[in-house]
Amino acid sequence: MTATLERPTTARTTDARITGGSSEIIHTDVTMTPSPIEHLTPQQIEQLGRELDEIRAETMDSLGEKDAQYIRRVIAAQRYLEIGGRAALFFSGNPIAWVAGTAALSASKILDNMEVGHNIIHGQWDWMRDPKIHSSTWEWDNVTPADHWKNSHNKVHHTYTNVVGHDNDLGYGIMRVDDAQKWFPGYLIQPVTQFINATLFEYGIAAYDLELGKHWATRHDNPEWMAEAKKVVNKIKKQAGKDYLLFPLLSGPNFLTTLGANVVANLVRNYWTHSVIMCGHFPAGVKTFAKNSIEGETRGEWYLRQMLGSANITGSTAMHIATGHLSYQIEHHLFPDMPSRRYPEIAPKIEALFDKYGLEYVTGPLHKQVGSAWSEIIRLSLPNDTSLRQTIGILRTKGMKGLRARARQTRHVYAR
Repeated sequence: MTATLERPTTARTTDARITGGSSEIIHTDVTMTPSPIEHLTPQQIEQLGRELDEIRAETMDSLGEKDAQYIRRVIAAQRYLEIGGRAALFFSGNPIAWVAGTAALSASKILDNMEVGHNIIHGQWDWMRDPKIHSSTWEWDNVTPADHWKNSHNKVHHTYTNVVGHDNDLGYGIMRVDDAQKWFPGYLIQPVTQFINATLFEYGIAAYDLELGKHWATRHDNPEWMAEAKKVVNKIKKQAGKDYLLFPLLSGPNFLTTLGANVVANLVRNYWTHSVIMCGHFPAGVKTFAKNSIEGETRGEWYLRQMLGSANITGSTAMHIATGHLSYQIEHHLFPDMPSRRYPEIAPKIEALFDKYGLEYVTGPLHKQVGSAWSEIIRLSLPNDTSLRQTIGILRTKGMKGLRARARQTRHVYAR
């Protein structure tokens, strides 16, 4: 079957979770004081939405053969990197072959998950009508089945972006992510648990997509959940069998060095994807929202929440491709079904709208954004308005009881 290109429709699909229309009040409730949107009127927010709709329509109308060629080239590059990397690792007993093979395999896994898999599963290339590059058929090099990711990420996260209590991508349900969340002593170790999460990121995502903590105790009474869990177990077996058994065995006497290379490649992919995703929603300046923000939310307000709840990363073209263009997280959250290669093109227009409406366009180089995200992880592991030095001092002199008292005293003292 020969795939044909089809000009995508510019009309945004009606989403029952977004009311559309206009309102006499602003529903968006940012969890900080003063609110960064208090200068906006409901009419201005809806006008912002209309201007964003125009940007989307103009871009989607211009998609064509160059875009199709781009994704096909990236897929080909990813496959050549994997083939070359695995071929080199047949000789992994040689240090040079080990380094070259591990680097190529790491790069192929990053491309597969970020610029290829994540974006195809979002439906960014469905307009091509190519059954081999379509969200309904694509599966990726990750233990999380694509259909699970579509639900937890595409549907839940992108609808309820940074709404505390609804968006589980915000800390993956295991972190304190906002000053307004009540502090508990268990949060003290969240920098450690988050590092473990980064190390085992693909497995953590699989558990998160399954809502493992929510369903584990009642699993035997929930056959539907057990069926979904079996999908994950089968995917884990497939991935582990390929990386940790098949290709090491094919390496013959180099079994152990090839096994080690595959472990390292998966670790590199995990740390990279975790870093990129954390930079998208956790650096300083990114806003979170109260649950009531989505009650009666208009289309313009949905756009506004995506703008305030995301952050970008500056860098080279190679870096942007390696991030799956999630370095343009703001643009991606505004238009998740727009082909990723178009985000750099529209970014200046989006930033201009931030300036026009008096909003902060959060961006910075990778090292700054990663550092900022981890600083927030550490800060929020402690009681509000309490430094690490203060925390240690309180624990030494008053113990955990004293730190709990401090948390109660500062519960409503929020960082700006």
